[in-house]
Amino acid sequence: MFRKAAVPTVSNGSYLQGQANGKLSSMDSGQPAREGKVVLKKKVTLLRGISIIIGTIIGAGIFISPKGILKNTGSVGMSLTVWTVCGILSLFGALCYAELGTCIKKSGGHYTYILEAFGPLPAFVRVWVELLIIRPAATAVISLAFGRYILEPFFMQCEIPELAIKLITAVGITLVMVLNSTSVSWSARIQMFLTFCKLVAILIIIVPGVIQLIKGETQHFKNAFAGNDASIMGLPLAFYSGMYAYSGWFYLNFVTEEVENPEKNIPLAICISMIIVTVGYVLTNVAYFTTISAGELLLSKAVAVTFAERLMGDFSLAVPVFVALSCFGSMNGGIFAVSRMFFVASREGHLPEILSMIHVRKHTPLPAVIVLHPLTMIMLFTGDLYSLLNFLSFARWLFIGLVVAGLIYLRYKRPDMPRPFKVPLFIPALFSFTCLFMVALSLYSDPVNTGIGFAITLTGIPAYYLFIVWDNKPKWFRKLLGK
Repeated sequence: MFRKAAVPTVSNGSYLQGQANGKLSSMDSGQPAREGKVVLKKKVTLLRGISIIIGTIIGAGIFISPKGILKNTGSVGMSLTVWTVCGILSLFGALCYAELGTCIKKSGGHYTYILEAFGPLPAFVRVWVELLIIRPAATAVISLAFGRYILEPFFMQCEIPELAIKLITAVGITLVMVLNSTSVSWSARIQMFLTFCKLVAILIIIVPGVIQLIKGETQHFKNAFAGNDASIMGLPLAFYSGMYAYSGWFYLNFVTEEVENPEKNIPLAICISMIIVTVGYVLTNVAYFTTISAGELLLSKAVAVTFAERLMGDFSLAVPVFVALSCFGSMNGGIFAVSRMFFVASREGHLPEILSMIHVRKHTPLPAVIVLHPLTMIMLFTGDLYSLLNFLSFARWLFIGLVVAGLIYLRYKRPDMPRPFKVPLFIPALFSFTCLFMVALSLYSDPVNTGIGFAITLTGIPAYYLFIVWDNKPKWFRKLLGK
């Protein structure tokens, strides 16, 4: 049923080359493929790449509650400024990943780039935290939003039972796992359709908002920068919320080996996607303020639903459906991308060998996909998921900042590395500084939750020495690891 993956590391003299026994040549090494070799096919076109990025970035947040930025900025004008600046900063980070994706033509995203620049220990810690906590919890949270909003039209007059939400959420998670295990092509096609639905949903908000502006509904923009003064801690926290809303621009780098013509399509997909998302986010927030005041927005539980009820009447029932489809697209894109990180980490010997196996007929990394299912179900039915994400949110920006700092390090360590796409040095310098500033801020502003997240992250260090470095493992322990 499965055959061992035969697409190994980049063949450019880097750390990754030849580190594990039995590794074969890379997809772009120029060496002929062995007869019968099973690989992940290059099925991600430019349009599919755009759909992966947009479809994963745009989740439930822009439709449900963008009030975190408004709360921490204190005014309409400053909140719109933060939305714009966060989009530009995210574009800077995405451009850095575009350079990395074109010079290191290997899937795996954060994990691969940290491994390339800084070696195995920090790379293992990154994939350890992603596998155990971040991805299952993040998938469970966005899935809960899917479950809640897909049921919303059926429970308009009463509260939705929590058990019903979790059951329909479990069905949604299982459906996404089955889809990604069955076919790369169908997963990509559905992602393109869901991305189209997300953009339609945003247009449903933007177009009436523009009409309101034409009618002269600008009262909420008068004295746009007047209001409650943002605290010294408020503005950085607003940027933190904004960067989180834009997160997802890095997912195409998780599937680099499956992208057609990556030197051209990765930078193009990233630039096009980030421009569309940034313009869409800013215009959506402008549309909200044509109808909803700042005070009303802060009180709303679902801003898009409140907006639709005021302007669209019965058609507002369609908004929860579009939000649910948006969440489903984020689930699908996240699972599709992150399973490739586990696939590559297994191929490098940092996760059990079975996770680097490919289905011989479907050409999907089936074990790397389904390993997330039980972990996500555990997160879904136990624990406070939102607190768990708060514990680990700092780790995401810590490692992303480390990746971009690694780009600068590789410029000096390996200046002769082919770089088909190259960004000015100030872009990675500014972005990595911003990420590390947010991490330092979280340690200062919320030491308890951040400390817990930091402690969970540090468990990856003894795990690395136990599972990877320790050579004299008992036979039963080796069998458990699939070695």
